[in-house]
Amino acid sequence: MSKSSIHLKFRNTHQISARIHDTTPKPPSYEKVFFSVIMAVEGSKKVFDAEEASLLVKELRGTFASGRTRSYEWRISQLKALLKLADDNEQQVADALNSDLSKPQLESIVYEIALLKNSCKAALKELKHWMTPEKAKTSITTFPSSAEIVPEPLGVVLVISAWNYPFLLSLDPIIGAIAAGNAVVLKPSEIAPATSSLLAKLVGEYMDGSFIRVVEGAVAETSALLEQKWDKIFYTGNGRVGRIVMAAAAKHLTPVLLELGGKSPVVVDSDINLQVATRRIIAGKWCCNNGQACISPDYIITTKAYAPKLVDALKNELGTFYGKNPLESKDLSRVVNSNHFARLTKLLDEDKVSGKIIHGGERDESKLRIAPTILLDVPRDSLIMTEEIFGPLLPIITVEKLEESFDIINSGTKPLAAYLFTNNKKLKERFVMSVTAGGLVVNDTTLHLAVDTLPFGGVGESGVGAYHGKFSFDAFSHKKAVLYRSFIGDAAVRYPPYTNGKVGLLKALMGGGVLDIIRALFGLSKV
Repeated sequence: MSKSSIHLKFRNTHQISARIHDTTPKPPSYEKVFFSVIMAVEGSKKVFDAEEASLLVKELRGTFASGRTRSYEWRISQLKALLKLADDNEQQVADALNSDLSKPQLESIVYEIALLKNSCKAALKELKHWMTPEKAKTSITTFPSSAEIVPEPLGVVLVISAWNYPFLLSLDPIIGAIAAGNAVVLKPSEIAPATSSLLAKLVGEYMDGSFIRVVEGAVAETSALLEQKWDKIFYTGNGRVGRIVMAAAAKHLTPVLLELGGKSPVVVDSDINLQVATRRIIAGKWCCNNGQACISPDYIITTKAYAPKLVDALKNELGTFYGKNPLESKDLSRVVNSNHFARLTKLLDEDKVSGKIIHGGERDESKLRIAPTILLDVPRDSLIMTEEIFGPLLPIITVEKLEESFDIINSGTKPLAAYLFTNNKKLKERFVMSVTAGGLVVNDTTLHLAVDTLPFGGVGESGVGAYHGKFSFDAFSHKKAVLYRSFIGDAAVRYPPYTNGKVGLLKALMGGGVLDIIRALFGLSKV
């Protein structure tokens, strides 16, 4: 029985109540019928478990087998639909991000919606070129022949996105998956529920549901999805869950692309434009979701002599940007939820750290807000220096010589990003040569994310694989090697019976030069 039929039988709650409390015998028992219907409706709600996940994957494999996604026309149509989705719903997206994170309108428009639209436009412009098989050289060993590398879709892929940039990090990987011709299941983060719900609605309205689906939910739903065999899993989030994803994928030998994080350092020299440098550090830290970004500066390294100037400059610019009471600023995102608020509070309240706060530190738990906070000379064995901060706290550690900073960085796990502010050419060169990170930026922070000709990804514990632009297309493609030969030029030398002459000629063909081949042909080579 449908919900509408329930409304037909019981026009309002007063009728329901009267029937339930009326003790007069009456056949049939309408209240029993009513509650039976309610229970049936409740029971009919599908639980997304492993069985449902299996059916979903099976369905998508069936539609993928039709070959529709392999066509240029389908891929272009879906990229255009995704661009239209972003164009038509800009305010709805911004409102959802504000609901989930109190994200400022500018950050939502620029760092989520505009970046996604730029990715779409780049893919639309370059797709035909990306899809074109790449010619490959052949050797005399296979003469006469030609060869090419043909990109083909992997199949049915899973994208599990993050809560901190829930619109961009959900749909940007899907651009690559669609461009490469795959069927896709998106699992948005339940920690950003407004954006998750909006994504499910909009993807259902704008995209081809035969090949592109959204599954909402939390741990149970994600676990059900991870039990399935996929052709690739793309996960954005933390290393702990990344390990779970990788372990689940390993059961099926499924390849993964993991966008994780880490402690992204900022090295600050003294021969710089200090105001510009501090503004760019603040832009990368607090203007990026209040530090809740995988490539936000995690800590600063500078010299003991220069630290006071840097601290004063940071304080001054923070005051200019967020005023005397930053907890009330509308230009700062809030902490995403109470669990993360408690985690950040624990970092600040550690005994060896709490006395190191030199700016900020104010908190409002009821509003999930923490003011931009600077700490100086925190112990390197403290929690705040051993865990990724992912919030509005910025420790500064000092060294005697700036060159020591490279050893400090390399002594930890490899970060997703590393930043250097200097005008010293030799220091730049040493930084690039000696610091291992997913990406480096000199004299700015985070901007490499916006350059789609650069791969974006981690190394070691900060991630596996990379995407953006052509790298996204490649991440979701298989590079298929194809060799073409005709029936002419068939060489008897490769067939039995094997003789010393054949061995000599094949050795020359496989590894020798022209003279070796000539010698072999005349029987002059050594076997």
